[in-house]
Amino acid sequence: MALLHVGMDDTDSARGMCTTYLAYSLARKLRGAGARFADYPRLVRLNPNVPWKTRGNGAVSMTVEADPAAVWEAASEALERHSDLENGASPGLAMCEGPRPPELAELARRALSRTVGPGEAGRLARRCGARTLGLQGGRGLVGALACIGYRFGDCTAELVCYRRPGLAGTERRVSAESVRGVQQRYRSTFSSFDEERGRQIISPRGPDPVLYGLRGESPRELCSAYLGIEPGEAPLGHMVFRTNQGTGDHLRECLEPGRLAPYSSGVLGGEVLGAPRTGRGGHVFFSVGSGGAGAECAAYKPGGLGAAASALLPGDRVRVGGGVRPPSELGCVLNAEFIEVVSLVRDAYPANPACGRCGKSMKSEGRGQGFACGRCGTSAPSKVQKARPRRLSERRYLPFVSAQRHLTRPAKRAGLDNRFEFDGSLPWLV
Repeated sequence: MALLHVGMDDTDSARGMCTTYLAYSLARKLRGAGARFADYPRLVRLNPNVPWKTRGNGAVSMTVEADPAAVWEAASEALERHSDLENGASPGLAMCEGPRPPELAELARRALSRTVGPGEAGRLARRCGARTLGLQGGRGLVGALACIGYRFGDCTAELVCYRRPGLAGTERRVSAESVRGVQQRYRSTFSSFDEERGRQIISPRGPDPVLYGLRGESPRELCSAYLGIEPGEAPLGHMVFRTNQGTGDHLRECLEPGRLAPYSSGVLGGEVLGAPRTGRGGHVFFSVGSGGAGAECAAYKPGGLGAAASALLPGDRVRVGGGVRPPSELGCVLNAEFIEVVSLVRDAYPANPACGRCGKSMKSEGRGQGFACGRCGTSAPSKVQKARPRRLSERRYLPFVSAQRHLTRPAKRAGLDNRFEFDGSLPWLV
C-alpha cells in the first residue's frame, strides 16, 4: 500500500462525457477494491480563457492509499473507456507516489491564469518522477498534474449528481422550485438559483452525464441539501468534490496596460480613460490605465455588467478582473468578470446659482452680466458647479449569477476563507 495522487483531465468534448464522471467511476471502483481515500476527490478549475477548453476547464484528482499497480491499471483503463476521443478529447493521466511534488504547485499557479503546453508538463512530470499517460496529444496532462499540485486555501465543495446510462443527451427535468427552496434553506450553498432571472443554474445543458452540481461551503450540508432536490429522474449516484470554485483564484495576477497576453487572466487597476462607448448589441467598452496608457475592457450585455460600465466617468478609479481576448481591431481586450469601483469622481455640471435668501434659481441678466434673483434682487457673477448623483457606489459589481464563471467569487462569498476536513463517514460517494 502506498499514498498515491492520481490526476486526470481533458477527457470530454462539446459533444459528451465529463472528466468528473470518469473520476466518479474510478472512485467507486477503487473503493470497491479496498482503496482508502485520504480526502475528497479534487475538482480544480483552471484558466477559463484557454481556447481549447470545453466547459469549465476542470481537472480532477484523488488521493488514496492503495497498491500502485492496481490503481494505475484501473485509472488508465478508465481514461481510455470514458474519454470522448472521437470528438477531440486529448486526455492525460498522472500518478505521483508519496508527498505532493512541490514543483507541481507552481505549475498549478501558472495554469490558473496562463496557457501551459503539454510538452512543458511532460518535462516537469519526468523531473518529479510522475507516471503519465497521454492520448491524442495528451493535452490533459497539464490539468492532471496541476490538479495534483494545487494548494488549497479557501475552498468550496460540490456534490455532483450523475445520470443513468442512456439518458445523456435527453432533457433534464430538475425542479427549479426545489433548487430555489434548497438555496433558501441551506445558507451555505451558493450559485444554485438565479433570483434575478428566476431560473435554476445547477444543471448543465450539454449532452454529458451530469444531472446537476450543487455547490456550497460544507460537504455535510451538501449531503443533506441534495435530498431536497427533485431531480426529475432516478440518478445513478453522486460524489462530493473539494473545489476552488467561487474563490476567484484565477484573478490573482496583476495585469498591465500594453502587456496583456492573449488568454491570460488577472486584474487590471487604474483610472477610467475617456467616456465608455456602447457598441453593437449593447456591449460597453471602456479604457483603464494611468498616464494616458490604457487597456481596452469590455462588459457584455448578456452578463449584466453593461449598466455599471456605462455609468463610469473619466477619472473614476477601478479594478477590472477578467480574461484577455486575442487581438482584434481593438487590440487585446479584457473581458470583464467583475468591475470594482475604488473611488468616484464628482459628476459636476454648470448651473444657474440659487438665491441665498429664497432658494430660487437666479436668472441670467444677459451675456456677461451675471445672474439675479427676480424676487430678492440678489445677484451672482457667474454659473456654479453642481453635482449629479452617481449611479454607482464604491463596491464590486458582478454579472448575473447565471452568467458568472465557475471560478468567479460570488457576492455571497465576499470575504470568506473557507476550510473543511475530510469526513469519510458522510455519504460523499454513492
